[in-house]
Parts: sequence; C-alpha cells; structure tokens
Amino acid sequence: MVQLDIISNMMSAIKNAEAVRKKEVVIYPASKFALEILKLLKREGYIEDFQLIEDGRGNKIRILLNGYINDCKAIKPRFPVSKDEIPEYVKQFLPSRDIGILIISTPQGVMTHNECLEKGIGGVLVAYVY
Repeated sequence: MVQLDIISNMMSAIKNAEAVRKKEVVIYPASKFALEILKLLKREGYIEDFQLIEDGRGNKIRILLNGYINDCKAIKPRFPVSKDEIPEYVKQFLPSRDIGILIISTPQGVMTHNECLEKGIGGVLVAYVY
C-alpha cells in the first residue's frame, strides 16, 4: 500500500498508540524528514527514543513512547509562515501558552516555534504536539 504523507501517518500512529497506552509503535516507510522530526520530539521530551530498522524495503522506525503526548497532528496544507505570523498559528493550534510545540521546517533544519522566534526565521508549518 502506498502511503502518501509519511508525516501524517506517523503522527496518527503515535497518537493512536498513546491513546491505548502502548509503549512502542512501528512506522513504515521511514524518511529522513520523519527522523528529523523524531529527533526534535526526543529532544523536547515527548518520546523516549527511536530506532531506524533497515530492512531493505523502505526501512522502519521503532518509536518508544513515554506517555507525554496528549495530541499530535500534521498540519495540512503545510502553510509557509514568516517569523511575524508564528504567534497567530501558536494561538490557533496549541491549547494554551507554554503548552506544546509547533514543528516548523526552515532552511536551517526542523525547529520548534520557540527556536524560530529566537533566531528570527520563518519556514513551513509541519505539525503540532502537546
């Protein structure tokens, strides 16, 4: 089966696994972009760890969950945002101030909305997690 949006499928699988309190979830196929998002989620403390499993057919990612995610979802369509528009989208997608992160793809890599505001750069909205 061809999966059109790997990031959306990954976020849905993580949310569903968290809802039934599973400790791990396997995502396939893997992509470099998905790995960058998972590095960000690990750094922010939303997941415990992840591992790339190379099987020669698109690879898989095993994600170890720690139960800290209440909701996560890919943002579609992926809106381009400037640094001045980020606070508007934070109000739109996150439940409260200082709860959760927006994941933004920038020319300098995948970052949270706080890092983008610190560096003064914009990018493309990818997902939110809280």
